[in-house]
Amino acid sequence: MKTQEQFLISAKPDLQAARTEWLASLAGERRLAALTVDAYERDTRQFLQFLTGHLGEPPAISDIAELKPVDLRGFLASRRSAGAGPRTLGRGLAGIRSLLRFLEKRGLVNAAGAAALRTPRQPKSLPRPLTVQDARRVAAAGEQLTEIPWIAARNAAVLSLLYGCGLRISEALDLAGQDIVTGNETALRIIGKGGKTRLTPLLPVVAQMVIEYRRLCPYHLEAETPLFRGARGGPLNPAIIQREMAKLRSALDLPDTATPHALRHSFATHLLGRGGDLRIIQELLGHASLSTTQIYTGVDTARLMEIYEQAHPRM
Repeated sequence: MKTQEQFLISAKPDLQAARTEWLASLAGERRLAALTVDAYERDTRQFLQFLTGHLGEPPAISDIAELKPVDLRGFLASRRSAGAGPRTLGRGLAGIRSLLRFLEKRGLVNAAGAAALRTPRQPKSLPRPLTVQDARRVAAAGEQLTEIPWIAARNAAVLSLLYGCGLRISEALDLAGQDIVTGNETALRIIGKGGKTRLTPLLPVVAQMVIEYRRLCPYHLEAETPLFRGARGGPLNPAIIQREMAKLRSALDLPDTATPHALRHSFATHLLGRGGDLRIIQELLGHASLSTTQIYTGVDTARLMEIYEQAHPRM
């Protein structure tokens, strides 16, 4: 691997020295990962090479001090034309901003222009749902990782609500003692993001898991109080369920993408894969816009192509 000194840096001595000091501070004071420091070194080196061509000579700190947003946009445009994608452009801009802030703290430049520049829009990554089999394993195993029966039943009930009803973890933990009482309930009234209310069907198996938790819970679950409680009786902290899911990842050999929110993704993806109507799934998830729900069609298509590539006799 080449060291920084082996690269030709297109900058005058004062800027070269300041940049070297900045890179050392990233690794030392800020303790950034080596790969991140390497990426910032590469991105700012490319930026200085661009400025050399843009200005007609290697830049000095005084040239950096006079940069305008149009200069930065020119650099991003040149990188884009060279094939850099939005993530690369966003990281490159982050590196430049970091360098300019470093110089600004020393009274050498004003970093306001870079701060005002809009970061390139990042593409939405596809959700990472669990397979049907793994989602069922999570729901079934949720009660197996603790020796305290009521806590085991609570964890299983919460995880089952995430997958069986497509709830956000915050929505599940916002349920009150009056929401699931008899086990005969067929729907839940959920207050989601922005205070928007929706109805979601409640599967009998999920309702019964909640009833079992209620039966074992040592605390009195009054109508207006939280349904799910922590070990000391207070409202259940989402971090507890996050940690429970981490244990399940280890116990069941699941990928790192198997999170509580992945159960909600799995709910939507599995419904769509079984022929569910996209607009109905939108309502069940509480999405304000259909375009948000449409991301799951990409997941389903990706899975279909994966199966096709594995199974087609001509592949």
